[in-house]
Amino acid sequence: MKNILKISALIVLFINISCKAQQMVQTPNDVYKLKKNEQQFLNKPLKNLLKEIKPEIKMAYGSLDNPCYFAFRFISPKEIESKPASSNILGLYVYVKEIVDEWGLGKRPKEIEFTWTKEDLEKYGNCTVIRIKVLGKD
Repeated sequence: MKNILKISALIVLFINISCKAQQMVQTPNDVYKLKKNEQQFLNKPLKNLLKEIKPEIKMAYGSLDNPCYFAFRFISPKEIESKPASSNILGLYVYVKEIVDEWGLGKRPKEIEFTWTKEDLEKYGNCTVIRIKVLGKD
């Protein structure tokens, strides 16, 4: 009886672990999957989209263009500087309904000017996604 309970517990544990959803974007090159599944994220909070991204966002900025958008990169500013000017750097652009004022008006401190922080996620996580665009390649 004890063996049956142990085996049952192991099976339930295995099934539970196996059923966990995997993030859509496992590597930077997978970012195109977000565009392919754009309908899943439209008119939803930005934080829902960001939960699907596993690679670290190493650079981000917001734009006051109409409509406003966030640009995310998976390489650091130093890595960008070391690439040739003609290189086509992979970028994820997420357009939102709300105004992204902080970046456009130079309010961000220099040391975190192009960094996506937990505070940014709290502040902008509820922005409504209206379009996703992917440019460049890794």
